[in-house]
Amino acid sequence: MTESLRPSGEHESSPHQVNPEWPPPPAYAPPTHAQPSSRPAQEPAPQPAKRKRARGPAALLAAVAIVAAAVGGGTAYGVQELTGNDTVAAGSASTTVVPSSQKGTVSGVAEAVTPSIVEINATSNAGSSTGSGVIITSDGEIVTNNHVVSGASSIEVRTSDGKTYEAETVGTDSGKDLALIKLQDASGLQAATLGDSDGVRVGDQVVAIGSPEGLTGTVTSGIVSALDRDVTVSTDESESQQQRQQGGGWPFEYGGQEFNGDTGSSTTTYQAIQTDASLNPGNSGGALIDMNGDIIGINSAMYSASGSGSSSSSDAGSVGLGFAIPINTVKSDLSALRSGSTT
Repeated sequence: MTESLRPSGEHESSPHQVNPEWPPPPAYAPPTHAQPSSRPAQEPAPQPAKRKRARGPAALLAAVAIVAAAVGGGTAYGVQELTGNDTVAAGSASTTVVPSSQKGTVSGVAEAVTPSIVEINATSNAGSSTGSGVIITSDGEIVTNNHVVSGASSIEVRTSDGKTYEAETVGTDSGKDLALIKLQDASGLQAATLGDSDGVRVGDQVVAIGSPEGLTGTVTSGIVSALDRDVTVSTDESESQQQRQQGGGWPFEYGGQEFNGDTGSSTTTYQAIQTDASLNPGNSGGALIDMNGDIIGINSAMYSASGSGSSSSSDAGSVGLGFAIPINTVKSDLSALRSGSTT
């Protein structure tokens, strides 16, 4: 009997299926005693969907942050290109001036930054002198020392690739021993990246690049020996001209003594970064650079035991006591220099 009742089509549906007092059997679930094991498998299904929705905003924010970082970098590049000489490349923690494979090496810094350093030849009625400068815009704005170009009737600049340009003084600040000059008909130059001198610490490794005694692109290295050293230099134009005529020595006073010639009666004192990187006459206006390739100072003076009244640059040489104007001082003065200030 059991076998004869099972074939389909021979009998009507079981009365159990039409009895209104009996609920229809579940379509998927097994008997009641097995339901507890199947429901947990079904109930978690909506849970992941809810968690995905909860994670959605966070994931979206992360994606937006990544895109914003990428757009921010691209925007900064675009602004630099569009604004031309109103934009100076500023350093940051993510600076990549030196390739990662050469980061922390003197050779890497030299290779990356040398194209941004120039030799400056200034001529006046009193004579001529050689100094250095740092390119800060691709169209030829250059920062140097005031005493390098003070009183100059003509200025010639040579870049690291050997090209020469005529230049004009845009603005000067004798109180900070800074000057801004501009090349004529220049474009496509490699601008240096200006770092943050407030982050410099005693003992940091540094590289100096300049043109001591006219030796273009000379590289030396050392450490930051001290910070906030008081350095006194001449602000008298006639003294600067006299120094050029006497061979290019730097007017410099430290600890109440005068070195490399008379500083004159008109002087200014600023706080400088002291370094033992070798500096010599001609390094003036060149760059002091950290190991990331960021400019942290403009080299400005050196100590020499030649004493007061020395008239020969051959008597002056590096003894491991050089001084640089902090780059943050330069950055704070740029707007005034660009406006043509001649203080």
